[in-house]
Amino acid sequence: MIHAYCIILLLQLLSPTGASESGIVNGKVSKPHSRPYMASLQYDGQHSCGGILIREDFVLTAAHCEDSNQPVTMTVVLGAHNIIKKEKSQQRIKVAKYIKHPKFNGNYDYDIMLLKLEKKATLNKFVKTIGLPKKKGKIPANIKCTVAGWGRTGQDKPASDVLKENTEKLQLNSKCEKKWQTVFDDDSMICTTFTREAGGICQGDSGGPLICNTKPQGITAFTDKNDCNNPEWPHVFTKVNAFIPWIKKVLKENRNVA
Repeated sequence: MIHAYCIILLLQLLSPTGASESGIVNGKVSKPHSRPYMASLQYDGQHSCGGILIREDFVLTAAHCEDSNQPVTMTVVLGAHNIIKKEKSQQRIKVAKYIKHPKFNGNYDYDIMLLKLEKKATLNKFVKTIGLPKKKGKIPANIKCTVAGWGRTGQDKPASDVLKENTEKLQLNSKCEKKWQTVFDDDSMICTTFTREAGGICQGDSGGPLICNTKPQGITAFTDKNDCNNPEWPHVFTKVNAFIPWIKKVLKENRNVA
């Protein structure tokens, strides 16, 4: 059994990868519009989190990405490569409804949210939906997956205005549990291993996808807040296939809502 002070120490290490700091460490600049499902979630023109378009009117992201202290409504930017430019490919749509998982309590469990858009996105070569994985489908460990996002390229480095991507390798859940202990939930989370040289996600990439075998198997959740690029602490993602029934239920309930 873990003592209470151990849990507190672990929680102090955690950082939701949202907030105004963001970015993919190292990696490469994505080919423009090669990931047409990617969304930049913004408050007052500032990138806050990532997300993925799963239906013309719905974006999947992390629940902690909603900032209730913001005086403005979140805007979803689709079809973007450089988020500080007004690219003709971009579509900017305000969020009509934030639908968090009913069991999310502000911590790290059930950290998943659906954003209902005020209007449907126009699907084209720059903006496309991405299909979801199968419910409870097996995800083999040690396969390489892709992460993508906008923002900081390191703990103390400037933000990237263009979409960047990197690869991380799926880690065995047993190793994640050994490191993160009770913070890690085997049923609803997956994690990755990486090297300091290769890098990966950092603060601000919350809500963005972990793409494995062409499907979004994870939603970026948290890292070591003191050093997001510390390979001693696996990066953790909300396991998408664990929430397929809930996602489908929400989409069905909002099928005919304008």
